[in-house]
Amino acid sequence: MKFHRVHTLQEIANLLGCGFIGDVDFEVLGMNEIHVVGPGDIVFVDHPKYYDKALQSAATIVLINKEVACPEGKALLISDDPFRDFNKLTKHFKPFQHSSLSISPSAKIGEHTLIQPNTFIGNNVVIGKNCLIHSNVAIYDDTVIGDNVIIHAGTVIGGDAFYYKKRPEGFDQLLSGGRVVIEDNVGIGALCTIDKGVTGDTTIGAGTKLDNQVHVGHDTVIGKKCLIASQTGIAGCVVIEDEVTMWGQVGTTSGITIGAKAVIMGQTGVTKSVEGGKSYFGTPIEESREKLKQLANVKKIPEILNKLK
Repeated sequence: MKFHRVHTLQEIANLLGCGFIGDVDFEVLGMNEIHVVGPGDIVFVDHPKYYDKALQSAATIVLINKEVACPEGKALLISDDPFRDFNKLTKHFKPFQHSSLSISPSAKIGEHTLIQPNTFIGNNVVIGKNCLIHSNVAIYDDTVIGDNVIIHAGTVIGGDAFYYKKRPEGFDQLLSGGRVVIEDNVGIGALCTIDKGVTGDTTIGAGTKLDNQVHVGHDTVIGKKCLIASQTGIAGCVVIEDEVTMWGQVGTTSGITIGAKAVIMGQTGVTKSVEGGKSYFGTPIEESREKLKQLANVKKIPEILNKLK
C-alpha cells in the first residue's frame, strides 16, 4: 500500500509515538507485508526468529520491537508492539469508509455492464465493460474488475484477511488495507469468497474460472486461464501460475507456489510447492501416478499376509 504523498521518518514516528533510528527526513512511501515490500516501504517484525528476514528485505523502514544495528541505507521504527502499530498505520492511511447506498457514488461502472438487484458495490470500485453481476453479490471498497467478467449470486469480494495474533485476552486481527483485482474474462461462481490483500492485491488472472463455493485467501495471486472447481480452499499468499487445474475440495497451505499447467486432483491437500506440468493427488501431496500405485499396493496387503501364513 503506497501513501498519497511522501512522509518522513519523523512524521511516522510521531504518528506512532515511538522512537526511531535514522535520518529524520528519511523518505517513507508506503507499508507492505514482507513478501511484497519495496524501497520506501515499512515492514513490521515482532519475533526474533524473523528479525534478519525483515532487516534484509527490500523494505527500507523496519518497524521492530528491539533496538538492533540498522542496516546501511535503512531506518528503524522502535515499537513495543509492532503488530499494534502496523494496525495503527492501516487505520490512519486506509480508514474504513461507510457507504449508505447499494452502489457507491464513487464507483465506476463500464458500458453494458448489468448489475442485478440487492448487489452492494463499495467505495472506489472499478468495474469494466460487458460484465454481469448477479444478485446479492457484495463487492467491497477499492476492488478492480476488468471487462467481460461474470460473478454469480452470493459471492463476496474483498473480505478481510484471516490473519490474527494470539494475545492473553484473545485474538487480535491484522487489519486489511489492500484490494482484490480481477482481470478480464474471469468467471466466478455462486457463494465464492475472495479476501483482499493485507496491504497488497489478491489477483485473479485473465480467463480464469472459479466454480461455486471457492475460497481465495488474502494476497494470493492466481494466474491466467486457471480452472478451480467447487469447494476448493486456497490459503493466503499462494501463487498459482497460469493454466493450473484444481479439482473439487482441494485445500492448500499458505505461502506456496503451484507451477504452470499443474493438475491437482480432487480432495488433495497441497502441503508444499509443486512443479508445473504434472498431475498430483493425496495428502500429503504427491505425483498422482506414484500415489495411485501406493494405494494399489495397499490393497494387496491382505493377499501378501495370506501367503505368509
